[in-house]
Amino acid sequence: MPQTRSYRGVGAGERLAQRRQRFIEAGLDLLGQTDPEELTVRAICAQAGLTARYFYESFGDKDVFVEAVFDAVTAQLAIGTTRAIAGLPAAEQNRAGVANIIRSISDDPRIGRLLFSTELSNAVILRMRAQREGLFVMLGDQHIRHALGVDGSNRLKATTNFVLGGMRQAISAWLAGSVELTADELVDLLVAIVDDLNNPSLFRD
Repeated sequence: MPQTRSYRGVGAGERLAQRRQRFIEAGLDLLGQTDPEELTVRAICAQAGLTARYFYESFGDKDVFVEAVFDAVTAQLAIGTTRAIAGLPAAEQNRAGVANIIRSISDDPRIGRLLFSTELSNAVILRMRAQREGLFVMLGDQHIRHALGVDGSNRLKATTNFVLGGMRQAISAWLAGSVELTADELVDLLVAIVDDLNNPSLFRD
């Protein structure tokens, strides 16, 4: 049976959560510099400073681990962006949201590599990107409907897919160095493009 006793005042559940977080951080470090095809449980454990026993305590295998790291980073970026735009007038939300994404990536390049870099070809990461892109399209659709006071439509779905897909490609190119702009310049450009779509008539069938 799993141990439930406290150790140095820390309960078993909290210790498990702390170990899992250490693995997540280690995974972000490694995935930010290593092709996941070359990633091993031994390397993950060494980076986290924990044994394989604790790895399998939280993750069924390496693919499950990569998924967990990806989801943790995605959630962190989504929560940060939601907080950045909370309470702002609709006219200011585009800049606040885009700025949070670009500056988060600029401050921590590991995030950009995991979520946007075209250099990663791992099947798990590509699948996770495709799955989560659908989530962000839905959130973008909801944001536009709320900000502009419009109903859902096929035009709105097409626009949301266009904006998010184009933004992802632009960020990928920026990370690869083929787009030579500062973070602030990229924010200004993306916001200018997105702001041009703030026309409710575009989204009426």
